[in-house]
Amino acid sequence: MTRVFSGIKPTGHLTLGNYLGAMRQWAAVDQHRADALFCVVDLHALTVHHDPARVRRLSRQAATLLLASGLDPALCTLFVQSHVDEHARLSYLLECVATDGEMRRMIQYKEKAAREQRRGGSVRLSLLTYPVLMAADILAYGTDEVPVGHDQTQHVELARDLAVRFNQRYGHTFVVPRATNPSVAARVMNLQDPLSKMGKSDDTGPGIVYLLDEPDVARKKVMRAVTDSGRDVVYDRESRPGVANLLEILAACSGGNPEALAGVYESYGDLKRDAAEAVVEVLRPVRERHGELCADPGYVEGVLREGAERARGMARPTVDAAYRAIGLLPAGSDTGAPVLNAVR
Repeated sequence: MTRVFSGIKPTGHLTLGNYLGAMRQWAAVDQHRADALFCVVDLHALTVHHDPARVRRLSRQAATLLLASGLDPALCTLFVQSHVDEHARLSYLLECVATDGEMRRMIQYKEKAAREQRRGGSVRLSLLTYPVLMAADILAYGTDEVPVGHDQTQHVELARDLAVRFNQRYGHTFVVPRATNPSVAARVMNLQDPLSKMGKSDDTGPGIVYLLDEPDVARKKVMRAVTDSGRDVVYDRESRPGVANLLEILAACSGGNPEALAGVYESYGDLKRDAAEAVVEVLRPVRERHGELCADPGYVEGVLREGAERARGMARPTVDAAYRAIGLLPAGSDTGAPVLNAVR
């Protein structure tokens, strides 16, 4: 069976973009068609300045929302990255295979490093090397497919390169994964800046619909979305990015087609109203299920504990094989070398 791995980083409250672009696909399709692992990648949240208590809180919230979105622990493996040591174990081995030039060419590193420097902060080494940790996340499980947005495809390509290089140098150890990109609403844009992705770490709250926004709050954000010059409703990403974003959101929520929907509306106001109601309705069951899960925290903890145990069992043989292949001495092995008397 095809093995799928994907993760979500607890650096902010999860958004409509996270749900439409990834989480809903994981629940509706991926966990049913594949041996699927989904991970809250909390180690990745440490690459920039952070509040430890907030990371813990957002990690629990992310796991709870993944369950609320429809992930079923009977069908998939849900766990927290830091609960499985094999991620960090393998990451160092892959750092010994990766190159400095590869890391510095990563687009997200350049963007995030520049943002940290503009804020007057220093750039942590982990920000440079975290794509290697992401590769370890993927390769530890013999992953075949990694469902990601287009902005993460470069990271999956790095994982592929490192897997091939390791296999060529030290013997076949890793499955070479491939990225898969969802089609409709794979990249939901900020409602106030339709040229930028609706990111959970963004500071422009009015342009972001969070999964736990109250219905009136979500409705108001969509109604205040930035549109474009002109009055006719046309689906054109280049010249009408604001309207295109609303049409894609409506299409993703209602199961329609953005181009076909454009022909239905004669005004931006009508489009906004329907998009707002569609967003409220698609998020309603997620919010309701989240409330039920929060009332039973022991259930969520149990799911994560069992998921980590299952993930360890999957990852350890591959990581142990990588340790042997690269030349590390197995723990507890007999080398056959003479034992010297200790000098007192």
